[in-house]
Formats: sequence, C-alpha cells, structure tokens
Amino acid sequence: MTPYRVLNRVLHRVLAACLIGLAALPSAQAQPTSNPSIHAQLLVAARQGDLAAVERALTSGASPNARNPLGKTALLMAAERGRDDLARRLISAGADVNLASVEEVTPLMAACYGGHVGLVRLLLAAGAHTEPLDRMHRTAAVYAAGQGHAEVLAALLEHGVAIDTAYAHGLTALMWAAGEGHAEAVHLLLARGARVDLRDDRGLTAAQMARDAGHAPLADELTVAR
Repeated sequence: MTPYRVLNRVLHRVLAACLIGLAALPSAQAQPTSNPSIHAQLLVAARQGDLAAVERALTSGASPNARNPLGKTALLMAAERGRDDLARRLISAGADVNLASVEEVTPLMAACYGGHVGLVRLLLAAGAHTEPLDRMHRTAAVYAAGQGHAEVLAALLEHGVAIDTAYAHGLTALMWAAGEGHAEAVHLLLARGARVDLRDDRGLTAAQMARDAGHAPLADELTVAR
C-alpha cells in the first residue's frame, strides 16, 4: 500500500469522527441567554432531525447559534444530515453559516462531505465561505473531491472556487479525486479545465496518484488528457 493511500485512510477516519453527530449537551457558559435548557433542547432536536421541536425551541428563545462542547451548532448538525428544511429554518432565525466546530468544521464542509448538493447551494447563497480550513487543513472543495461528489464540486466551481487551487501538500481537487478513484469527479474537473500537469509536494501528478492507488484505467485517462 502506498504512503499516499495510507495517509488518506487515516485522514478519512479522522474526518468521519469529526462529522459524527454526538449527543453532547451545551454548557450554560457558552450560551447567550439565561436558560441553557432551551439551547440544549434545540441541539437535541437538530441532532434528531425534529423540525417541529427545533421550531418550538427557537420560539421559546433558543439561540440559533447555541453550541455544544464540541462547538457544533444546530446548523452544523443539520448539514451533517443533509437536512435542507432544518438548515433553512435555522438560517432564517439568524444562524451563522460560517460558525465552525472546535475541529474547525463548518456547515459547508459537512454538507460537502455528505454530498448534499441542495444544502451546499443553500449555504453558499446564505454567505457560506469556501476558503476556511479545518484542523486537517482541508477546505469544502477538498471534502467534496475526496468523497467524489461531482455535483457538489460543480456547485463550488460555479460559486467561484478556483479549480486548480493547491491545498495542503500541494494537492489539488483533481489529485484528491484521482487518488481516491472517483471517476465522475475526475471527469467533471477535466471538463471544467483542471490541469493534469500539476504536481504535489512529492512531485506526483494526479495520474501517478491514481496509478499508485490502483486505479489504472483512471490513470490512463489522465495521462491521455495531457
């Protein structure tokens, strides 16, 4: 197994752990009003995907930006689950679309990781930033490319994300998609003009990464695309 493949498996496990919705309740000190139980109710309702309970908590005075000890807001929990309806209600109540968890994971990153394209578009329209990095130095585009979500990548590109931006270790979105063997995402990026000649900090191209990871047909496509 190549070092690149080993690194990706480790990072994917970390990402999955970061995005699991835990049932931790919010601390009273972190909340903006004097009734922490209302904030707890909002977070539990969001975690459970209960729109009616979310509505009741908001009507009772819960802050849409309440956070649990992991720094997760109700909006981040909704994004993890791909719940457009919850996200839309929370945004209308004033939820900060860029408020990240302690792991620096934003709602947009969570939606990109899950491939929730409708929610991605909703967050972008509400002002979600595409540039922030999580603690693994990944952006929303890296989440999308690494998971092979072509539609999400298209939405990000349409929003203005530069297709050949080099992220941590000089890896581009094309390299991430190629190294993971995500043909649809690779095809989308190539069609949008992604460069195949770029190299990461080890001097490897997207084609070499695909080949090293055992995706020979995809590597051949990338080689021909030169």
